[in-house]
Amino acid sequence: MTDLGPRLPEITVATPADRDRVVESLVAAFAADPVLTHLFPDRAGYPRHAAAFFGHLFDKRVGRETIWTIGGGASVAIWEPPTPPEPGPVDPLAAHLPADALARVHAYDEAVHAALPDGPFWYLGVLGTHPASAGRRWGRAVMRAGLRRAAADGLPAVLETSNPANVEIYRRAGWQVVREVAEPLPTWIMQQPG
Repeated sequence: MTDLGPRLPEITVATPADRDRVVESLVAAFAADPVLTHLFPDRAGYPRHAAAFFGHLFDKRVGRETIWTIGGGASVAIWEPPTPPEPGPVDPLAAHLPADALARVHAYDEAVHAALPDGPFWYLGVLGTHPASAGRRWGRAVMRAGLRRAAADGLPAVLETSNPANVEIYRRAGWQVVREVAEPLPTWIMQQPG
């Protein structure tokens, strides 16, 4: 008999009950990330503003069953399916972020979305692991859950990163750089074929 090493905990689809743990993990995971430090440069306000931001992303996608977690929310992949939800009449982030932070969020979002490929694709919007659970390869595991959905639909998968170190990590996982964005901060658009 061959020892295959430690088994991964079960990958689950997030439910509203997972929100607090998922948001906590992402706030911790992205504390030094170039995008989040650009959006929320005030370190004192970072925990509150990042929690509002990640909570908003969670709320937009949890009902679509496209958030995969492992370790009770310690590692999270938030995917956007090919048909995005209809925007609401009110920006829910406006009540939780100062005007300057909200403007940076919108500017970054517009720049990235203008650079995304045409046609339908699955979009990996967030992939993060709480630092206390780093190094267990849980991020790859939850990422693969979304990649399987994209493959089942016969569609490519797309992500963006502004962390230069992540580019090589994603390349090793089969992603390719398809475009680069210079402003508001250097960002790489990456894709896996469908």
